[in-house]
Amino acid sequence: MLLFNLLQVTVGADSTSAVLNATESTKEMSLSFWNLAVKGGWIMIPIAILSVVAVYIFVERYIKIQKAAKSDTGFMDRVKENILAGKINDAKLICQSIDSPLARMIEKGIIRIGKPLGDVNAAIENVGKLEISKLEKGLPTLATVSGAAPMIGFLGTVMGMIRAFYDMATVEGGNINVSVLSNGIYTAMVTTVAGLIVGIVGYLAYNILVAKVEKVVYLLEANTTEFMDMLNEPAN
Repeated sequence: MLLFNLLQVTVGADSTSAVLNATESTKEMSLSFWNLAVKGGWIMIPIAILSVVAVYIFVERYIKIQKAAKSDTGFMDRVKENILAGKINDAKLICQSIDSPLARMIEKGIIRIGKPLGDVNAAIENVGKLEISKLEKGLPTLATVSGAAPMIGFLGTVMGMIRAFYDMATVEGGNINVSVLSNGIYTAMVTTVAGLIVGIVGYLAYNILVAKVEKVVYLLEANTTEFMDMLNEPAN
């Protein structure tokens, strides 16, 4: 029993020590990350700003595009039912009650009913182009961020290497050691990593949003084609 108690105390002490060591290492790691960011110098400021811009654009556009991609399954059926029944105003009111690119495009087509189908189709396409341009707002900026961040990081690399060589040249007696070069090397490596991370994240975010927009375009084209086919039905 005494041996068991001794083992239990030893194991407990070892576990506590391991937990304390893990906590201390975590603190050191978090501090080291912050210190590394600081050692990147002022060039980290524009990289940080670009990262905030990229995250904001991605989140804001993702929510907006997701909202535009949602489709009311009964929307086209209700519009078709009212138009075939001659209730044009009711069909228009249905479109006005829904805040979506599709509803605005169909509303424009309903307004043009009675004119040549080519004019109706052209009116719908014009509204569609405006709606897609609204959804793509911010995407060019996101693409710019994905390309600019690595370039700014490489600029920091060049500046860091210049600083390292300058520190080497100013050492008296030729006693060069790692501590002399550390500031320049830190700047070079940290800015490169930070720029590449922001650039990669921005590139992935841009392509995700582009794919989402293409999905919305397909949805709009499919529904407007159904609308135009419906306008042709009474003539058949």
